Amino acid sequence: MDMEQFFKEKYPSDLSREVDTNQYSTMLDVFEKSVARFADRPAFSGVGVTLTYRDLDHYSRAFAAWLQNETDLQQGDRIAIQMPNIPQYPIAIFGAMRAGLVVVNTNPLYTTREMEHQFNDSGARALIVLANMASNVEKVLPNTGLEHVIVTELADLHKPLKRKLMNSVVKHVKKMVPAYNLPKAHAFPKVLRTGAGLTYRPVSIQREDIAVLQYTGGTTGVAKGAMLTHSNLVSNLLQVKPMVEKQMDEGREVVVAPLPLYHIYSFTMNCGVMLESGSHSILIPNPRDIPGFVKELKKWQFTVFMGLNTLFVALANNEDFRNLDFSNLKITVAGGMALTKPTADQWQQVTGCEITEGYGLTETSPVVSLNPLGNAQVGTIGIPIPGTLIKTVDDEGNDQQVGEAGELCVQGPQVMKGYWQRPEETSKSIDSEGWFRTGDVAMIQEDGFVRIVDRKKDMILVSGFNVYPNEIEDVVMGNPKVLECAAVGVQDDKSGEAVKIFVVAKEQDVTKEEIIKYCRENLTAYKVPKHVEFRDELPKSNVGKILRKELRDS
Repeated sequence: MDMEQFFKEKYPSDLSREVDTNQYSTMLDVFEKSVARFADRPAFSGVGVTLTYRDLDHYSRAFAAWLQNETDLQQGDRIAIQMPNIPQYPIAIFGAMRAGLVVVNTNPLYTTREMEHQFNDSGARALIVLANMASNVEKVLPNTGLEHVIVTELADLHKPLKRKLMNSVVKHVKKMVPAYNLPKAHAFPKVLRTGAGLTYRPVSIQREDIAVLQYTGGTTGVAKGAMLTHSNLVSNLLQVKPMVEKQMDEGREVVVAPLPLYHIYSFTMNCGVMLESGSHSILIPNPRDIPGFVKELKKWQFTVFMGLNTLFVALANNEDFRNLDFSNLKITVAGGMALTKPTADQWQQVTGCEITEGYGLTETSPVVSLNPLGNAQVGTIGIPIPGTLIKTVDDEGNDQQVGEAGELCVQGPQVMKGYWQRPEETSKSIDSEGWFRTGDVAMIQEDGFVRIVDRKKDMILVSGFNVYPNEIEDVVMGNPKVLECAAVGVQDDKSGEAVKIFVVAKEQDVTKEEIIKYCRENLTAYKVPKHVEFRDELPKSNVGKILRKELRDS
């Protein structure tokens, strides 16, 4: 079956399958038009500071001018950005792009080994880092090609007196900044002051130039840099826009942004889709601090919330969160990991807002599909966004029919240019026709909605039958005494593999026997977990994904 024709027939008018990706030339074009249109509107808030679009324009221009005049960095050079969600982040992103540099988003919680790999693999010549992580920079600096280091402290965008007081408390009272010695590093406030007095020279950037090196695959092997071009990011922004614009008011949305900007999901949504619409993003530096998170939320009449399953679970079970005012909340978007039905139901019960689940990958900038707002089908990843073709294939690469599970493949303007300096890895992932193999097993339903069955590598083989962890987890999460769970395959002498689940209990009186009995009532026999292990918490990535690999290896 021709999948392009299939989706056109399913959605002939609701969503045009074509998108004019030439509305903007580059991400700089998006940025410059947004800061002009929404100059006096708030753009980003965090750590007690609110930047208007005019502020963002001013500060990023100053940063770009400093990079151009005070360093020898050339257009196309890479600059790593290593910060949590603080207002300095968007300044650094757009300042770097305005200077013609390639942004290398870097996880601030990386170990020194991971930092050294990413800095060297990307060939980064410059780094802007939060002081809290600077001690690790000191350790890796001699082993990297970094020549320019800029250090920012948490309160650097406050007025001088408050900045000095807050930074002193963070460093000396809260002990959040380990001692470091980087004598040649530049202080971010001084960089901005100096840059404000220098001449900024606009750069000429092409659509196919790399905008961001976004690293992926670190939990499964050596982290690879996905080359995301300006065209990739602009296209994805414009592909997502028609899926949400009917429910959004330009220049008026207040968007909760707890997921880190160094992650492609938040990067594209908050520094792309929401920025283009003049929205106000509330940056949450540490979403794992639920009390602190809820305290911040009390300050805002938020209208849009972006998160992922584990975060929704933690918030919906917090009494203070449940008592917040949700009267303005109209859009909740889930991504990053599978959304379970119990979580979706609980969130809607608590907030009155339906969760719309989407799907994407780093290599696709990231959005591939999204549930239509107001018509979400829980348990699916929705329908392909405009301008995106999808298909499923078997292990030999043969196209599967509607209703048949196979590896999901994606073709569209958002598919990356390739992996940085890894042509062999690129050719394994993207074929000659531009189809990207996602590594996810999916099924296209008769109604056009897509269901992710699981990651190929996470599939459990029990006596020759395929068992998908997502299905097990969804069932177990339906037990009201379970807070979180993860399913993995473990070696078994009789069946080859058996299902093992790791459970975080909501109620302490829950037993192994009770959970297995519940599973027997809801699953075919070969899918029922053979092993149950209770944990106080499950290992998660810094984005909040449950790390099944760590559980398998434990």
